[in-house]
Amino acid sequence: MLHLPFALISTVVLLLHIAGVFAAAHALMHTRTPQGAVAWVFGLVLLPYFTLLPYLFLGSKRFSGYVEMHHSRLARLRKLDDPEQLALAARHPADPGAQRFKAISAMLGVPFLSGHHLRLLVNGAAAFDAIFAAIASAEHYVLVQFFIIHDDELGRRLQSALLERAAAGVRVYVLYDGVGSHDLPNSYSDILRAGGVQVHPFATRRWRNRFQLNFRNHRKIVVVDGWRGFVGGLNVGDEYLGRKPPLAPWRDTHMELQGPAVADLQLAFDENWHWITGDLLSLLSPHASNKGGNATSLIAATGPADAQETCSLFFVEAIHAAQRRLWLTSPYLVPDSAVMAALQLAVFRGVDVRILIPSRPDHRTVYMASTLYAHESVRAGIRVFRYLPGFTHQKVMLIDDDTTAVGSMNLDNRSLRLNFEISSLNIDPAFAAEVEAMLLADFEQAHEIDSGEYAQFHYLYRVAIHVARLMSPVL
Repeated sequence: MLHLPFALISTVVLLLHIAGVFAAAHALMHTRTPQGAVAWVFGLVLLPYFTLLPYLFLGSKRFSGYVEMHHSRLARLRKLDDPEQLALAARHPADPGAQRFKAISAMLGVPFLSGHHLRLLVNGAAAFDAIFAAIASAEHYVLVQFFIIHDDELGRRLQSALLERAAAGVRVYVLYDGVGSHDLPNSYSDILRAGGVQVHPFATRRWRNRFQLNFRNHRKIVVVDGWRGFVGGLNVGDEYLGRKPPLAPWRDTHMELQGPAVADLQLAFDENWHWITGDLLSLLSPHASNKGGNATSLIAATGPADAQETCSLFFVEAIHAAQRRLWLTSPYLVPDSAVMAALQLAVFRGVDVRILIPSRPDHRTVYMASTLYAHESVRAGIRVFRYLPGFTHQKVMLIDDDTTAVGSMNLDNRSLRLNFEISSLNIDPAFAAEVEAMLLADFEQAHEIDSGEYAQFHYLYRVAIHVARLMSPVL
């Protein structure tokens, strides 16, 4: 009787190790970074009992259909030397300062264009008041995409606003991420569909997405009638208005832009919509803002479907462009080696490098890994601050006195390599001055990390944050 269970256990262990070897071979061939490949291969070969199941959810790289569609659309629609693009650039010539970022433009195939009116939306109340006002004014269509939509008070306000426009004959399209909005009840979408709104969850596999936790669509996009666009860090939920302790008050930033770059903002939405539904949307070309403005902007849409790691390269090039100042805000500080090296080099150039991160965790493991990276950054001469009043979720960059970036990109591996992200890169001294004033107010409410704080941690906590850093490739 004792031999049968032992034989069964031995067989199961053998099969797990065989499966681990096959999975390790897959990881070796498909994992993007050498560090990630080493971690998966050793884990799958030596400890398949613990790593096989996570690899099913986190290790898959197969969404080739989306990649092929993405690349074909880029080839067709985003050529910098295309006559239409050249004519557009001639009508809206970029600020000369855009030359510092020409590698970003070339990498993404998207031009810098002038003629924009920019509006900084400093918190959730300001952002959603502006978004709902824009939706209420829609005459032709509304595009809405968020990583998270909750069925709470704010979510139902959005639902009502979209239903009202749909009832008025406006075309309304909604995308939300299937994992980020995993607790959104079907009834929420059913009510929208019954009212004439077209709504779908985003997934990188059309027909089967059960084992796909990576490659989430982290973008936050609203476009109204092709000429008013919103982008930033806010999702749709009461916590983003600071109504849910212990993370309240919630600190976040969005922006509105009006002008020709809105075409690239809605193109990013249209590509995702086409992947999910197979349909191409009928979209309008942007027109000039009725408020004037001549800011130069570029919409940077990045993601794992790109041939290069475009989000990481976006940060590297932006950091290298800084000559006097580089201020960054991110809820997570888990940079890759390329971004970390760029930050260190900026310090050696004499750049004032500051990073604002939260003092409260929303994800404990990420917070612990960020703690170690924060202290390593301080030792490298980077000034790191923890925002004290509540949780800071904003993703903002200020470069010198004229350049800003506002969007969905975090300083972590998910944004740098695994998620679909979007940001608006803007060259406009007046807008940069507004961002500077906003960030100065944030820094005044923050604690600057001292180089001696690490030594004051309990030894076991120091061990724990080093262990947390080992998980950086999947954080």
